[in-house]
Amino acid sequence: MDNINYLLAFIAVATLATFATRVIPFVFFGGHSEHPLIRHLGRQLPAAVMALLVVIFLLRSGEWSAPVFGADALLPSLLVVGLHFWRRNALLSIIAGTACYMAIQQM
Repeated sequence: MDNINYLLAFIAVATLATFATRVIPFVFFGGHSEHPLIRHLGRQLPAAVMALLVVIFLLRSGEWSAPVFGADALLPSLLVVGLHFWRRNALLSIIAGTACYMAIQQM
């Protein structure tokens, strides 16, 4: 019974922390949405986060499984870049890249 109370408390704290991290920016920046810094971050941050994720993904060491070193990560990455330049659709690029990566991992 003690474990149940611990787990419920843990879930409650995690829920509150997650909710707070989602709500605080809207409360804090609600009246400042036209500030140049906020507009700049809104334009630049998504691309910067995606670039950082790609760099981390490509540079992780010791987890390459393709016969050609890095091909299991480079092929889906090239597919994502090519599709994005061709169609300019982020959702299509992400779905195709994920499907390609998962297909390679399952082979």
